[in-house]
Amino acid sequence: MSELNTDNAMLRTLSGTVVSTKMDKTIVVRVDRTKLNKKYKMRYGVSKKFHVHDPLNKFKEGDKVSFAAMRPLSKTKRWRVLGERDTQVDSEE
Repeated sequence: MSELNTDNAMLRTLSGTVVSTKMDKTIVVRVDRTKLNKKYKMRYGVSKKFHVHDPLNKFKEGDKVSFAAMRPLSKTKRWRVLGERDTQVDSEE
């Protein structure tokens, strides 16, 4: 029971863009998604912001990061940063 679950396959993982670094050890990450209207079959974009734990304060605004769920650290912070997302794979296609 006291052992931490380090299996990344069980964690919910998301990725997005850093939009704010004004808090200490916390970054705000915006995740953009595309949804489909059921009636008209039109696609539209939605976004959601997450407060993510960044213990080293190494990310800055505009960085692409991946983050995963963890235990709650505060009222709004329930995510931890995994690392910078590789953007070169997206540009090759």
